[in-house]
Amino acid sequence: MEDRAPQQSQGNVLEFRLPDLGEGLADAELVSWSVGVGDEVALNQTIAEVETAKAVVALPSPFAGRVVELLAQPGETVLVGAPLIRVQNDEAPTATAQPDTSRTAQAAATQESAANGNETNGTGRTAVLVGYGPEGETASRRRRPAAPKPETSAEFSSETAAAQPDSPDTESGPSPQHAESTAAETMSGNARPQLSTTRPAATPAARRLARELGIDLWFVAGSGPDGAVTVEDVRGAVPVSQSRTMASQAESTATPPAVPASGDGVSPPAREVRTPVSGIRKRTAAAMLASARSIPQASTFVTVDCTASMELLDHLRTTKSFAGLTLTPLALVAKSALAAIAEFPGINTYWDEANQEIVTKHYVNLGIAVAADRGLLVPNIKEAQSLSLRDLTREIGWLAETARSGGASPTDLRGGTFTITNVGVFGVDTGVPLVNPGEAAILCLGSIRKRPWVFRDELAIRWVTTLGISFDHRMIDGELASRFLATTASLLEDPLTLLSRI
Repeated sequence: MEDRAPQQSQGNVLEFRLPDLGEGLADAELVSWSVGVGDEVALNQTIAEVETAKAVVALPSPFAGRVVELLAQPGETVLVGAPLIRVQNDEAPTATAQPDTSRTAQAAATQESAANGNETNGTGRTAVLVGYGPEGETASRRRRPAAPKPETSAEFSSETAAAQPDSPDTESGPSPQHAESTAAETMSGNARPQLSTTRPAATPAARRLARELGIDLWFVAGSGPDGAVTVEDVRGAVPVSQSRTMASQAESTATPPAVPASGDGVSPPAREVRTPVSGIRKRTAAAMLASARSIPQASTFVTVDCTASMELLDHLRTTKSFAGLTLTPLALVAKSALAAIAEFPGINTYWDEANQEIVTKHYVNLGIAVAADRGLLVPNIKEAQSLSLRDLTREIGWLAETARSGGASPTDLRGGTFTITNVGVFGVDTGVPLVNPGEAAILCLGSIRKRPWVFRDELAIRWVTTLGISFDHRMIDGELASRFLATTASLLEDPLTLLSRI
């Protein structure tokens, strides 16, 4: 980004704010700018790239003009609705602009909403791209209700009021100790303060995590747009006992003494390196924490003689049908697992906590775990149960390449129902993966190696691997998981039996 001072605007200056990129995402990390101050931009020209919890997204400019100011730096986390760039357009009749919404379905929905009168309903907000545009003095989003006055409840004492933070707009929000002490004092009489019946503003992901962890959103200060509670805010509201343990651990951990420079004046290498957690890594950490805390998980394993499968793959690679495709054992394992899911649909389910229901899906969006530079991604193949082995091979290759290059879209990364992770590519025999939130099971494929094996009552060298499955024990018991795994293994031992299940 060219370092030039912002120029004074002489005409109408239009402000573009980070749009809502979908799926309840409250923020995004600015990766890079494609323009600099003083550059001329055209309508729908890419001006920046941002990284969300799902993918890297290119942002098109919703108007043409000259860039007068860049309001964020690469590496910064920008909240949805926060200003990103200001563009001067001398031909614009007003200080707001409506982008070309013909590019995406989401933008079309925004345009339709504006046509129905949403732009003139007093909200002061103009639709930009697919989300929030310039906002006037009056915001339409719900504000968090103000703290009740002492007289509204006998339990809400002056001590509780004094415990409120001096600055409610602090970006990081209150400390976990403060949040818990406020909640404890407020609820001291086993009677809840008379708060407003309006739900506190929060992102969908934050509501779901708070419900899973048993945290009341009324007592979590939000750091998102207009005070909305984010996932990070919920994670910060840990129990008091855990907060005290963390505090005592921090106090007992002494900072290591500084190491003096060597005699030649050259400083020694750093003893510690701190890497900020952001982007995919940050969201993965939150998802895995929620998985470990909210899902009672169990695992089971089976060792498989897959020599026949390896021989079949060698043969198929020489055929015209698979010309130009990279056929790997993962594709055949995926095909076998899909056939087993058709026989045991209880594996392809998820737990609906709100309604206390087990939801069984008769379609499979097959997630394939991909290790990318930005972290672990799990794009999924839509309606995988209807694909042939050739189509599965093509889709797995395309998704893996797209995910590693950062081109996977939010659509590619959401809606998975069952996942396969292949740790065998790293030379590992097996693993115990965590179930992805919203799914019921995950299959783990270990390395395929030649090993001594008893085959037809004789010791032989065979291709052998280990399959493992981790599952949500609330809806899947050991019998179902074992039957599913044994069926998948038998199909790999004799892959020709797949023909009877297609």
